[in-house]
Amino acid sequence: MVQTRFRYRNRLMAFAIVLAAAVAPLGPAGTALGPSPALASEIKVVVNDEVVTSYDIARRSAFLRLQRRPGNVRQLATDELIDDALKRSALRRAGINIPDSMVSSAFGNFASRNNMSTGQLTQVLNQAGVTADHFKEFIRLQIGWGQLVQLRARSESQMMSEQDVVARMLEQGGQKPTSTEYILQQVIFVVPEANRGQLSARRTEANRMRGRVSSCDQTLAMAQNLRDVTVRDLGRILELQLPSNWADDIKGLRAGQTTNIKDTERGVEFIVVCRARQVSDDRVAQLQFSTEALEGDGGDAGASLLAELRENARIQRR
Repeated sequence: MVQTRFRYRNRLMAFAIVLAAAVAPLGPAGTALGPSPALASEIKVVVNDEVVTSYDIARRSAFLRLQRRPGNVRQLATDELIDDALKRSALRRAGINIPDSMVSSAFGNFASRNNMSTGQLTQVLNQAGVTADHFKEFIRLQIGWGQLVQLRARSESQMMSEQDVVARMLEQGGQKPTSTEYILQQVIFVVPEANRGQLSARRTEANRMRGRVSSCDQTLAMAQNLRDVTVRDLGRILELQLPSNWADDIKGLRAGQTTNIKDTERGVEFIVVCRARQVSDDRVAQLQFSTEALEGDGGDAGASLLAELRENARIQRR
């Protein structure tokens, strides 16, 4: 799948390596080692209409030190925060908003992968002067930026005709690709934000229904007998178009099979595969070409967009 969707994971590799060492010196009181927000915070940079303060720079500097990044840490932190401000502005214009639930889930998964609880991870971040809030906003921005770069690359690739894309692939020595085409249904056990305490009970209900599903013909009738359950027909989706948060769960499933349940901002969900078949056509080639534009080092499309944002930005250092 598209590596840009998970680019923030690469940024955190070095960070994850040092976390185990960081946990060892934690005291029970969790005394903060980094700068306190109570200290005076001065505006250091204005990016368009967004300010970057000395406190922001201190937290990002602490984050870079925790990653053991070489170089002038304060300068690197300032440059990164300028880029972050440009990215946030672009996300707002594009209407991309990453919900808190997705950020919290990524934060929890990161803690779990490093054999820590979210409380321990929060303590490490606070002691290092990074703070959990800064790290979560870093995660939110990386996820959102990955989505924006994807959308832009796909939009640009769609300006080429399908025949042009196939011809270009063949010129480069590639073969016309095949892909799996899925017809999918999405089953949502709705849990309002104010009632997230009901998630455990709803997971039980969703698993019970999931165990009875063997085809998409059954789901609507089953849902009608349950409280606050929605069934959505997602239609035909090529494997390369699968949403990033479901792609790994869906790939390889056959007709009548379901994914595991998953907590989302809407509640508890699972996907039913109505049909899965191999297809090969120009549309697959076009999608693959778009995807390959985001792969490799994963940075060309994002770097190009960021350079464009910098060129049109008002950046005032103080």
